[in-house]
Amino acid sequence: MKMLIPPFLIALALVCFAFLPRMQAVSPAPDGGYPNFNTAEGAKALFSLTTGSANTAVGWFSLFSDTTGSFKPLRARARYFSIPQREIQPLAAALLNNTIGLDNTATGAAARLSNTDGTGNTATGFQALYSNTDGLANTANGTLALHGNTIGEFNTASGDGALLNNTEGFGNTANGGSALLSNTTGNNNTALGYNAGFNVTGTGNVCIGEGVLGVAGEFNTTWIRNIHNTVQPVVGTDPDNVTVNSAGRLGRGDVSSRRYKHDIKPMDNASEAILALKPVTFRYNKEYDATQTLAYGLIAEDVAQLYPDLVGRNPEGEPESVRYEQINAMLLNEFLKEHQKVEKLEATVAEQQKNFQSKLVEQEKRIEALASGLQKVSAQSEATKPAPQVAVNNH
Repeated sequence: MKMLIPPFLIALALVCFAFLPRMQAVSPAPDGGYPNFNTAEGAKALFSLTTGSANTAVGWFSLFSDTTGSFKPLRARARYFSIPQREIQPLAAALLNNTIGLDNTATGAAARLSNTDGTGNTATGFQALYSNTDGLANTANGTLALHGNTIGEFNTASGDGALLNNTEGFGNTANGGSALLSNTTGNNNTALGYNAGFNVTGTGNVCIGEGVLGVAGEFNTTWIRNIHNTVQPVVGTDPDNVTVNSAGRLGRGDVSSRRYKHDIKPMDNASEAILALKPVTFRYNKEYDATQTLAYGLIAEDVAQLYPDLVGRNPEGEPESVRYEQINAMLLNEFLKEHQKVEKLEATVAEQQKNFQSKLVEQEKRIEALASGLQKVSAQSEATKPAPQVAVNNH
């Protein structure tokens, strides 16, 4: 269905257009516009540029050392696609020493001051990414964020002093003031919160929460605030145990519904393997337990020799842990088997006692009958005895 525009609206529009001012190009061109689509505003901004094009430098000494940066392909490590070079620095000395680096953004006094040919970096804040030279794909937001970084790559720092001392580490993520402040060459660390991961220097660590400082020199560890001091007994129907697999995936531990299982059959004699296990006492090494408390349990290597399915293994396939929850189920099966034996034995004893009691009652009846017969025989014997003779003396 077509919509018809009333003629008076058309006429009104024509009248309005008739009174519009005529558009024309701005003349003269804005201050700071230079040949080859370059824009520079500020003392010695784009000072060294020769043949570069499509650059924008705003601020004192911004892009001071850039010479030939222009529309050109990115480097191979930037995925081989071509985009214009975009260097934007609103404040003094931002990206001061950049020469051929591509696709960088700097906002703040002395932000990315030392950059020469780093690519795809973003710095926002006073001296953010100050020392970076060749690092690529870094993001720094905050005063002194990633200040010491030189060639580290793919780092993200948000917060004043975040990843302050990082130099060559890559793949780190720090969100929060002074987060991962001590890290220099560690890789793939993650810190969330003020001072989170402050002490971390190793690789693959995770610190979550304000003041979760971590430990220097440790690798692939995780610290989370508030868990240890939050009491939540596993009772009722709500709380549950948390498990983690070798890939670091967290999940619920106490699931036993038939919905999650298949190939279900009685355990029968499969649990008898635990009867050969050798419980021991031990103490954990000091690096794992400074208290050296006496502990009780099993040795994973010993268990693996008897029952491989009862141990957990590390990524190298070495025995690492014992599946005690499985042993509990096997112990229950053995207990029930013994309990059934005891029940059968008790039933047998009860039956024997019943039979013995029945025989005893029957025997007592026989004894009573025999006693009664003996009494009758005795009475008859007395009745048949001759009367006693009395001698008469005729003297």
